[in-house]
Amino acid sequence: MSLTTAQTAELLKKYGRHERDTGSPESQVALLTARLNYLNDHFKSNSKDHHSRTGLMKLVGQRRRLLDYLHKTNAEAYRKLITDLGIRK
Repeated sequence: MSLTTAQTAELLKKYGRHERDTGSPESQVALLTARLNYLNDHFKSNSKDHHSRTGLMKLVGQRRRLLDYLHKTNAEAYRKLITDLGIRK
């Protein structure tokens, strides 16, 4: 199960540059983090789901690349985002 429309809208309102912003690195990282949190809960009860684990690793890499880009372009926004989302670096 993916994010509902209401959850997506809430995340975009909080982390996006404007209400319908889906392209900024901040909003993309927030959406990816929510999906990763859902998948982590999924693997607690479905430990043998290796196909989804492959997708999880791809999402982690994508989020890492977005965070690296954000760190290079806007370090202050990067620091604020990782503290808000609870991502350790």
